[in-house]
Amino acid sequence: MIKLLLVLLINVILFSKSIDFQTALNYSIQNNKELKAKKLSINKANIDLQESQNYDYGSLIFNSSLTRTNHAGHVFGMKLGAREASFKDFGFSQFGQPINTQPSDLNSPDARSNFENKVSYDVPIFTGFRLTHAKNMAKLQLMANRIKYKFDEKALGFEVLKAYNGAVLAKHFIKATQKAKDATNSFVTYASELYKEGLVTKIDVKQAQVQDLNVKAKQRDALNKFDLAIAYLKFLTNDTEITDIKEFENLKFSQNDLAALQQIAINNRDDFSWMKYNTQTLEAKVKMEKSNNYASLGAHVEYGFNNGTLDEVNKDQNYYLASIGLKYSFFDPTKKTKIQKSKIAHKKAQYYFEYMEDGIKLEVEKNLLTFLSKKDVLKEKLKAKELAQEVLEQSQEMYKNHLINMTNLLMQQANAQKARAQAILSKYEMTLSSAQLKLSLGLSLKE
Repeated sequence: MIKLLLVLLINVILFSKSIDFQTALNYSIQNNKELKAKKLSINKANIDLQESQNYDYGSLIFNSSLTRTNHAGHVFGMKLGAREASFKDFGFSQFGQPINTQPSDLNSPDARSNFENKVSYDVPIFTGFRLTHAKNMAKLQLMANRIKYKFDEKALGFEVLKAYNGAVLAKHFIKATQKAKDATNSFVTYASELYKEGLVTKIDVKQAQVQDLNVKAKQRDALNKFDLAIAYLKFLTNDTEITDIKEFENLKFSQNDLAALQQIAINNRDDFSWMKYNTQTLEAKVKMEKSNNYASLGAHVEYGFNNGTLDEVNKDQNYYLASIGLKYSFFDPTKKTKIQKSKIAHKKAQYYFEYMEDGIKLEVEKNLLTFLSKKDVLKEKLKAKELAQEVLEQSQEMYKNHLINMTNLLMQQANAQKARAQAILSKYEMTLSSAQLKLSLGLSLKE
């Protein structure tokens, strides 16, 4: 039996894993799959920026094609492109015949194959600043996605805190119910002894047993809540080896000046910065739509070969082409409506941005008041717990001296158990309120 207990103890030591909150948070940031998926938005935004920058370099394209046809116009064009056209192709072999004679060499040529290989380069010279604004928009969106990722990371921290401190809460409940279970169990034992001696009735024993069973049920419920909290913590951290946690994670605040805290929030809130970048992006979009009022200028350069066979290509069959194109739209009624719509979108974002600033200040004030309230409540709950425990201990002595009945004793035991539970719950609620206040200031829960 002793060997079996030793084996079980060694297994518990070897395969159990107890972590603190900061470790759990680091695991979550490193391993959480949802956060990894969100990080890909930064990679996409970075690629969008590179794409907008690459337009400045234009595009260099190689084309190779094989064409075969007996279409008179195409055949003549292929011969001309390969510099192989002759007078015969014009129908000069039927020279001297009536003027309305249709030359068969021109109208009904033999089918011909044409191999064309060319390199072309297209580059924008001036786009009415459209590309400049597009690059600016891409840069702003890259910064917005980076900020959004930080916001999501901090939000994940709060989820980890709820799971972690929830597990601590359940663990404290387990200890508290075990203490209550020890008390009710002793009540059952003591009442049974008094009943045997004829000093109390059977109802005292039954009342103690009922209370003992109720405490046992609460203990089982606390164990279940602990298992659920640990399971959620495993999910968030992607670490299936976690079996236990340390103590409550406490976040302390010494600054209670509301105006100062609100300014900290405005300076640090990631979602506020994200909204700012989106507003600036829409402002850049207005400018980009206005760029359609300018002319656009582009260049095209091409160099290639045309020949009927691949093995007879020579330099006399090459060609080049260079062109510069100017495009300007004198009349396009959609340009004005596009500019108007982009202005409306920008103005709408500005209003939301200003509204968000007011909302952040209100959120900070609400979270500060809640935190201060929870802090004061915790102090009162701890005092109530101590007093309830003193009353219970005095009631136990009074019951032993037959000064009160079992009903009164169990009532005091229930009050003490309730006071312990409320003190633990108050501690948990204060830790969450402190975390909400810190997050509303734009600060991370990570040390």
